[in-house]
Amino acid sequence: MMLELSHGDNGWTTVCEESRLTPGRGVAALLPDGRQAAVFRDRAGRTYAIDNRDPFTGAQVLSRGLIGSAGGRPFVASPLLKQRFDLETGQCLDDDEVAVTVYPVRTTTLD
Repeated sequence: MMLELSHGDNGWTTVCEESRLTPGRGVAALLPDGRQAAVFRDRAGRTYAIDNRDPFTGAQVLSRGLIGSAGGRPFVASPLLKQRFDLETGQCLDDDEVAVTVYPVRTTTLD
C-alpha cells in the first residue's frame, strides 16, 4: 500500500509505502511545489499529514514532534517551543489565531 497526499489543485503525490511509517513517529515529505508535509501514523493506525513548518519559528520540524491527544483530539507538539497542533484540523491548541495546513491522506494499492 502506498501513502498519497493531496495538495490542492495539483492532485495526489505518492509519499512512501505505508509500512514505512512507524506508529507514534513522524516523517517529512517534500511536495512537488517545494513545501514539506509532516506525515504521522498513530498507534491506532490512523494517518495524518500537516504542514511541516512550525509557524512560531519558521523551522521545518513538526515531523519530529511528539504525538499525543488532548480531549480526544490527536495532536503533535512542536519539538522547539512545544505548541500543539491538532492533526485533524491543523489548529494550534495553544493559540487560537494560529493553524497549519492539513493535507488529505489516502492509501492506494500498487499496480
